[in-house]
Parts: sequence; C-alpha cells; structure tokens
Amino acid sequence: MFKYYFEQIHNVEVWPIISLSIFFIFFIGLLVWVLRVDKKYIRTMSQLPMEDGSKTIEGPKSIVQ
Repeated sequence: MFKYYFEQIHNVEVWPIISLSIFFIFFIGLLVWVLRVDKKYIRTMSQLPMEDGSKTIEGPKSIVQ
C-alpha cells in the first residue's frame, strides 16, 4: 500500500539520509556540550530538586512579577 505512495514521491531516497544526518548531528552536538559543560553548573542542577527554595539560581529575568 505505502509502496505506491513512496514511488510517486520525487527523490524519496534522500529523506532517510537527511533524517539520519539530523539525528547524528544532534547527538554529536549533545555529546560535545556534555563534555564541555561547566561541572559546577552540573552540580548545581543536580542539587536543585533537593533544595527547599531558600537558595535561588541566577537565570533570565522574568517580565511577569
């Protein structure tokens, strides 16, 4: 059934290559980020769920007050 639809699409063989490329680039970028991220930032984020709210972390300023 789907074979007929895919036969009608021009250059259908390029889409799996594009999808794999996007997937590969994303995970390589994620790996580079993980290896280069500041370890202090990782420690701060890992302790965030355990905090009681007394300590705040600097972040983007919110417009809503």
